[in-house]
Amino acid sequence: MTYRAPVPDIVFTMRHVAGLDRAVADGVYGDLSADLSRTILEEAGRFANDVIAPLNREGDKCGATLKDGAVTTAPGWKQAYKAWTEAGWNALPGPVDFGGQGLPTLLNSACVEMWNSASMAFGIGPVLTMGAIEALVQHGSEDLKSRYLEKLVSGEWTATMNLTEPQAGSDLAAIRSRAEPSGDGTYRITGQKIFITYGEHDLTDNIVHLVLARLPDAPAGTRGISLFLVPKFLPDGTRNDVRCHSIEHKLGIHASPTCTMIFGDHGGAIGWLVGEENRGLACMFTMMNNARLAVGLQGVAIAERAYQQALAYAKERKQGRAIGATEGMSPIVVHPDVQRNLLTMKALTAAARAICYLTAEAIDRAHLEEDPTRRKKANERASLLTPVAKAFSTDIGMEVASLGVQVHGGMGFVEETGAAQHFRDARIAPIYEGTNGIQAIDLVTRKLPLSGGETVRAQIASMRATVARLLKENTPAFGATAPRLRDTIESLDRATGYLLKAVSSNAQGEALAGATPYLRLFALAQGGAALAEMALAANAQAAAGDADPAHAGRIALCRFFAENIAVGAKGLEDTVMGGAGFLQDATLALAS
Repeated sequence: MTYRAPVPDIVFTMRHVAGLDRAVADGVYGDLSADLSRTILEEAGRFANDVIAPLNREGDKCGATLKDGAVTTAPGWKQAYKAWTEAGWNALPGPVDFGGQGLPTLLNSACVEMWNSASMAFGIGPVLTMGAIEALVQHGSEDLKSRYLEKLVSGEWTATMNLTEPQAGSDLAAIRSRAEPSGDGTYRITGQKIFITYGEHDLTDNIVHLVLARLPDAPAGTRGISLFLVPKFLPDGTRNDVRCHSIEHKLGIHASPTCTMIFGDHGGAIGWLVGEENRGLACMFTMMNNARLAVGLQGVAIAERAYQQALAYAKERKQGRAIGATEGMSPIVVHPDVQRNLLTMKALTAAARAICYLTAEAIDRAHLEEDPTRRKKANERASLLTPVAKAFSTDIGMEVASLGVQVHGGMGFVEETGAAQHFRDARIAPIYEGTNGIQAIDLVTRKLPLSGGETVRAQIASMRATVARLLKENTPAFGATAPRLRDTIESLDRATGYLLKAVSSNAQGEALAGATPYLRLFALAQGGAALAEMALAANAQAAAGDADPAHAGRIALCRFFAENIAVGAKGLEDTVMGGAGFLQDATLALAS
């Protein structure tokens, strides 16, 4: 089934939820306008539809291959990447001083969604390059910037992120890779890294690895980790002492080479320090935070792709008879259970998209606001929303892809339709760039206490203001949307107070036990408020004479979310506030 980029929905979300129009009016985005944004996104959508999407199935079947240390990507991959970089898409968010277009994270996020809907295996590669660019801009020396940024920004070279080792997954304190000073300003890097996305490939002439390693006298734990830039080819053109040992045979994203990288077979790979010694984790988190939003967008992307395919199939597949029909078979899209599945898919996708775009706009303001107070608030808002965007969106990517298989019935379980690929591809996103359990812990233990809890309280107040506007509208089409969302937000408020108290009193069991259900609860409230903003905007435009049929659909989708999905909030609240009680039982049950 052919993917069609949902540009109208994307633009509507950017303008009426994420705050594109407000940011333009505030002067945050310079000369960018809503009309120019739409034009750029329409062109991006055409590229995603016409160039990348047709390669998705072939990439899944052929995958990447390793021979004599060289990785060959799937047929058509190299040509598509070349066309993509020549069209300037890699440079879209890049710094102007190094050949980039300097366009906002919000606009690039919409593009990232489309690249990944077209093919997750294609879309993940540039994400890491863009993250490396940001890390070098913020932490790299002037020499490294002048040597590497221009080619990374253009996409002529790509970059990787090397954290994980066989004995060190999420626990970076266990890293063993070593960096020995050479006495000439360089370091010799030795060690092994696993799960390195696009660690080796044939798309570009050079690959720039950002590698975490320990200096000889480094303190123990995460405080003793440094970050190094280690290129595949050195500035003089010689091959560096780094190689791909193997590529993984994976459940999904087959066309994305996931590599085991070996540094230092012959004395050590030459690298340069990025940032300060023993401060590498702070530098790498610049890259990781960028990647976490992008992975959240992957969840949105695969959900959108799975929904489009399931809807098209449901309209074509005939089985059974519609309620009230007297003869013939009906397309399954008319059956209530299939409709519920499709509406759930669409509503979850729209809510996750809105949360990701809200996060992107907050990141932009954190970088671009001139007033220090507003910049600080935006930075804290972005910090609060990032784990929610990553975890909720990737969870629903998996859930929606699974529902897509269900809508296809038996045909979804076979590879022929492509629905199974979406399900397989989606499964990695809740795992990489920090598992979703880690995102929940980060949200509860580090992000809720920001500014003494004022950041999260302000976010909840914003949700309440949206519901107050819904109540004021009193439009019959909204049904029970306002009271249902009000209940959801009140559940979030009570759970937030409980967890803030637990964190402040160092009640670790209560905080950690409630973290994952709390993140889901937060997302239901924030996603519901976002869909309500869209419904309010759609209602206003329809009342003003805009006959776009999508407006009625946006109102109906918000109502479905509020009345059928957000109503799970009370159960999540109860789980958060009583969650620690399961820990003793879990110890007993798991031991039996």
